[in-house]
Amino acid sequence: MPPAYKILSIDGGGIRGVFPAAFLAKLEDHLDAPLASYFDLIAGTSTGGIIAIALGLGLTAKEILKLYEEQGPAIFDQQHGAIANFLLQRWRGARHLCASKYSSKPLHDALIGVLGDRRLGESRTRLVVPAWHPMLERVYIYKTAHHPRLETDYKVSAVDAAMATAAAPTFLDPHTTEDAIELVDGGVWANNPIGVASIEAIGMLNLPADRLKILSIGTINDVKAPPRWKGKLPMVTSMARLFMAGQSHSAMGTAKIVTGDVHHRQAIWRIDQTAPLGRYTLDNARRIAEMKNRGFTEAREQLPILRPHFFAEQAKEFVPFHSLKPESESIDGKKSALKPAA
Repeated sequence: MPPAYKILSIDGGGIRGVFPAAFLAKLEDHLDAPLASYFDLIAGTSTGGIIAIALGLGLTAKEILKLYEEQGPAIFDQQHGAIANFLLQRWRGARHLCASKYSSKPLHDALIGVLGDRRLGESRTRLVVPAWHPMLERVYIYKTAHHPRLETDYKVSAVDAAMATAAAPTFLDPHTTEDAIELVDGGVWANNPIGVASIEAIGMLNLPADRLKILSIGTINDVKAPPRWKGKLPMVTSMARLFMAGQSHSAMGTAKIVTGDVHHRQAIWRIDQTAPLGRYTLDNARRIAEMKNRGFTEAREQLPILRPHFFAEQAKEFVPFHSLKPESESIDGKKSALKPAA
């Protein structure tokens, strides 16, 4: 039987990234090699983009989960104790009407702590990480050098790419990169990156569509009644959720069509759960333990199903078309900055 090509796709969802991180961490506990080594391509948006980049750079899923557990409360400014957190939540709610809800600095500091000054070109796996260019109103997708034409992104700071894909409008300010490019969260157009990933695999990597297998992980869905909007503020929140749900279904439909899923074979394994409306918001760090519990439990149930499709053998080693030099010369002739690829 011809070999399958395996893709990991991880949705956006703020602190709800605890769920896919926990799910992957529990899976990885039962594998013989790093989880990322089993996939030919990893795609992630927003919080999923952070996970994708970290996996590509060699972090274990357990280390990524630890980042959420230890830094999540500080990133969303919920580390002050119950009363202070309650008062700050009310203040941020009012501030949210005219400014970003949170400072980007805690997230930036947390990412520096785990990714340091590493570059996308150090990834051991092909990566696709969507962002959005608000000024030009264009998609902006960070990619490893998995095609000769991809000559720039591999030099980009991993922290820059992670900050850009996670800069959720109204929650965080747009991220200005080292190259002075202002970007926002890829969830604006591709919160579920499965469509982007499947098209990248077929169109850019020239992989046969009928041999793709995609593991797609969500970040816990809300169960809710159809929206009845009374006033503009509730309408904004409901419409944002509506647009994200619509995009996700569209992306799933695209991936199913191009891979032949359902009608001809199973090509997509979708992992997600549902919860009561408002139980797990994008920025509620108080329920990290619950989401971790959900992820661990889901992994225990899914491992026997997923193992023969995704974890029977590792993917072929990724050899990029362009590689980082062990060190580069600065303008004044001094050695600098770039580390060798792992």
